Amino acid sequence: MRCVIARFPFDLTKSGVLESMKGVKPEEVIGASVIIGRRTYPVKQVGQVVTRQDRRDFSAGEVLRAMTQLGFTCRDLSQVAQVARVAASERTLSPLQKASAMLGTPTAA
Repeated sequence: MRCVIARFPFDLTKSGVLESMKGVKPEEVIGASVIIGRRTYPVKQVGQVVTRQDRRDFSAGEVLRAMTQLGFTCRDLSQVAQVARVAASERTLSPLQKASAMLGTPTAA
């Protein structure tokens, strides 16, 4: 598939991206990410490996668009933040507090 990243055209295939990322250790994911195989990579790392360009030359959105069109699972920054908020809210309640919240407050009879 033909993609334009940083004003340069690239002919990318799903198998080509898988081959390029084989043996590449994922960096810590802070923002948007792409799941390739069983690993989650930061978008900028994928773009750098696939295009062989400096990370400052392209945007995360360009790489996300290309990887989504190729069929990879992508997560943008808002999805990552939402997952973190849900995980944080679940950690703050103890199992007893969760059960109490599910039962609700008693009513006067």
